[in-house]
Amino acid sequence: MNTNKFDSKGNVYSKARPSYPEALFSFLLAERAIGKDTVAADIGSGTGIFTIALSQFVNSIFAVEPNGDMRRKAEEKYISALNITSINATAENTSLPDCSVDLVTVAQAFHWFDRGLFKNECKRILKPNGKVVLVWNDRDSESEIIKDNFAVNKKYCKDFKGSSNGIDFSKDSFCDFFNGDFDMVEFCNNLVYTREDFIARNLSSSYAPKENDIIYNDYVKAVEEVFEKYQVNGTVKYPYITRCYIGTI
Repeated sequence: MNTNKFDSKGNVYSKARPSYPEALFSFLLAERAIGKDTVAADIGSGTGIFTIALSQFVNSIFAVEPNGDMRRKAEEKYISALNITSINATAENTSLPDCSVDLVTVAQAFHWFDRGLFKNECKRILKPNGKVVLVWNDRDSESEIIKDNFAVNKKYCKDFKGSSNGIDFSKDSFCDFFNGDFDMVEFCNNLVYTREDFIARNLSSSYAPKENDIIYNDYVKAVEEVFEKYQVNGTVKYPYITRCYIGTI
């Protein structure tokens, strides 16, 4: 896992990235994947967006994040959430004890992991019959504003491969990770962005230029032009689909 992709992006990531819909947690409760006795490990926890949301439904969480900038931003939030323990470690080597958690969650990060090594690590730290939940807030690629936004990214960002590093979200693409049958569900999670938030959302991506990059100003200008094309009364609707995969390994 490359732990440096989000260096210097902790603040903008925390500000602009969406949280997760209530319907997702209602589903996990109904599936008995989470509950008041659940000990969870949120791997690749970033700035704690999913960790904080999950903390309301479980007993305790280990928030595992290797990037110092992202982890420090998250730890500012964890002060008010006493059931979260921040850990400096990678997805492939979490440093957690064997058979120590009931649930492993990964929000917006699985596509950065070494899939095989992470699967082995999940087997090691999960209790018998423990589950893994993989979650993404995926931009709706059928939307016109997303299409135009992606065109800007393709023009200016050499590492842009599509939403979530170009991962294949079809159920079949996860068959090698889960053991046997597993569930795939989707939820609507649309956002409304101001100009400032729209720019910040774009800059929060791993492939987006940083402030000292030569193309930074041109990129921001192009992003602003997309905003202007679609804005109504100073905001744009930005459609997301929250995708969730849950099963055992």
